Order: sequence, then C-alpha cells, then structure tokens
Amino acid sequence: MAKPKVILQLYPVIPAEGDTADEQYEFRKKNKPVGANNEAYHKILHEWTDIVKAADQIGAWGVSTIEHHFHSEGYEVGPNPGILNAYWASQVNCHVGALGYVMATQDPVRVAEETAIVDHLTKGRSFVGFARGYQSRWANVLGQLSETVATLSDGSSNDKKNRDIFEERVEMVLEFWKDEASRIDGKYYQVPYPFKEGVQGYPAATTAAEAGVEGEVGPDGSIQKVSVLPKPYTKPHPPCFVAAMKSLETISFCAKHGFIPTYFMKDEDMAKCFDMYVEEGQKNGKHYVKGQNQNIVRWCHTTKDKAEYEKKLLAYDLDIYTNFYGPFFPQLPTGDEATRIESIKASGIFLGGSVDDCIREWQETYSKAPGEYITLIYHWAQQPADDMLEEFDLFVNKVVPELEAPELSLAAE
Repeated sequence: MAKPKVILQLYPVIPAEGDTADEQYEFRKKNKPVGANNEAYHKILHEWTDIVKAADQIGAWGVSTIEHHFHSEGYEVGPNPGILNAYWASQVNCHVGALGYVMATQDPVRVAEETAIVDHLTKGRSFVGFARGYQSRWANVLGQLSETVATLSDGSSNDKKNRDIFEERVEMVLEFWKDEASRIDGKYYQVPYPFKEGVQGYPAATTAAEAGVEGEVGPDGSIQKVSVLPKPYTKPHPPCFVAAMKSLETISFCAKHGFIPTYFMKDEDMAKCFDMYVEEGQKNGKHYVKGQNQNIVRWCHTTKDKAEYEKKLLAYDLDIYTNFYGPFFPQLPTGDEATRIESIKASGIFLGGSVDDCIREWQETYSKAPGEYITLIYHWAQQPADDMLEEFDLFVNKVVPELEAPELSLAAE
C-alpha cells in the first residue's frame, strides 16, 4: 500500500513574545520592525538547518521554503529559496525545494539555471515550485520590469496578465531545461534580445560559432540562440509543484505538463480538482491515476488532545492568521480570539488534535482526495522547533501509516 510523501514547509516567522495573538501583535507593534532583527534572523536561520536535518531523519520526503520579501513585521522572512536549497543539499538526504518561485517576478533563465544546479548538488533529490504571487507589497516591486502586479485570481485584467506572464515564463523554464539552445519570441520575454536582430557585436561570436551550439550565431555574426546551462541532473526535469488556491486554469495547466498542483483548498473543492486533473491529462495524452501528482497543503497540529490543539492555534497561528492572512482574505471572520479560533478550525485547511483525531480527519480527507503528497506548514519559529518536530514526528510515523496514497504503478503514459 502506497503512503503519502510528506514535505515539511516552514514559513520563517521572527517570533513575538506573548501567550495570545493579541499580546504577540502588541509586541510586534512596540518592537517594530521585528522582521529587521538581524540577531533573531541569524538564530532562526541556523536553527532551520537543524530542523531540516531532523525532518530528514524523521522520514520527510522533502523540505521546502518560500519566496517572500520585505516582511518587516516578521511573518514570512524568506527572500531567497535557492540559496537555502543549495545549502540544505549538503546537509540532508531527502528532497529539497521551494514552494515556490514567484515567476512573474523572476527571470526564467535564472530560475532554470539555479534549480538545475540544485538538482545536480542533490544528485536528483530536488523539486521546483512555481507560484503566481499575491502579495503586492513585494511582487509589484520585483515584477516592475514586466509591469505585472500581484493578484488573487479575481478574473480581472491584472489577473489575466499575471497568469499569462506566469505560464509564459514557466514554459520557458521547461524549454531551457530541455533544448540545447533556445530562441523564444515571448510576449513578455524574448531570447535573444532584441529578438529579430539578435545580440549584435558580441566580440567572441566567432568562438561561439566554431565551438558553441549549432545555430547560436547567425550568418551576420549576431547571437540568435542562447544555451541555458546546466541542464537538470534529473531527466527530463525535477518534479514541479504549482500553488493552487481557486483557479481551475491552474489545474489544466498542471495536467498538461505533468506538474503537481499544491492545494490550499477544502476537501470538497480539492476532490473536484483531482477529477479534473485526470480528465485534463487524458486530453493531453497523459493517463493519471486519481491522486497522482496531487499535493495537499494543511496546517496540522498533532497533539495530546483537542484542547491542546486549540492552545497551539492561539499561541502559534492566530497572530499571523488575524493580522496577515486576514487582510488578504477579508472573508475570514473578525472578532474576539474565541471567534477567530473557531474560524481557523472551520477553515478546512487547519487540522489537529490527538493522533487518533488526526488519523480520523486525514482519512476523511483521503476518502475524497487521496493525494500522492502532503505538505505540512508550520509557523516556526513562533512555534518552537522542539515542539514542532515532536508534532511532525507523530504525523509522519503515526498518522501517515494509516493513509493510502494512489498506486502509481497503475498509471500509464
């Protein structure tokens, strides 16, 4: 019986003092900007290495990080996933990756190069994540050259442009990984640039023509193709994960390319997407088993009982849920702490309780959506490392053995 592959995803939070969300937020206000506390960041950065090493020993399939910038309030300080992945590659034997690179703000050549290097460093134990980006504070700044803006999949013109840029750049990464040399006339990005004329006046054009890729140099001595190197160690490329929150277009895009949708969704919505993924795959000549290439994201506290679960929500999650997630998703309830805790519990993406509680809740999820992967997110270092790793150990070694993932041997190309 196949078991889910578990990824530990950490949102690096500079911790705030206080037993409740309101106390923690008051601490952040009084000690602002907490995110710029260099000593605190230095401490959690090195603790991060200890955590991923422990997660590897516990049995994680993979460890991952995020790309978020400018978090002066200290909630998601994760500006460069590639550097962390490269370092972790020397420390662990499990997979390393990022969930993920926000492609509308990234140069596709750099992403292709960087992730291929990490894949070589790990000898194939890497994965790549792609995301569209929803945080305007930083995505609009880093995306200014392509004049893209952050979006929440609202069907607007900005949403469409963001998706167009995202898909164009992701498909470019695939081409760079695959092709010996590339020539791409994209709507938002061209290779070479300028596209028609090529790169003029390259001093070593003769050397490139004689010893480089065939067709790289045109008859007039201009650069007409570029060779993006290195290619990934994994053939044709490492597993690719794509964040999915509500857009069905994302599911179609993933099914077309064999990418892994990474679901921030309730069970019922996710289950519909699982079926759609199989159907869309068939349209593209791919035959997926239900649940194959599917990644379920949850915040899960495996604790002594439900009472302890609620205490941990209050101590580790409610501050960021209220003061950061809430403004992006105004449908989240406001009110006193008890009301907001009930909102978290009813969200469908936070789970918790005893081992038996978690087994029961996860089996209910898997009865509808049996994913190949599970990604667990923790708000470390607001939650102390030892406490988080104890929970993670219980989940991997007590809960996961009771779940049945899809049998991939049944899949056929």
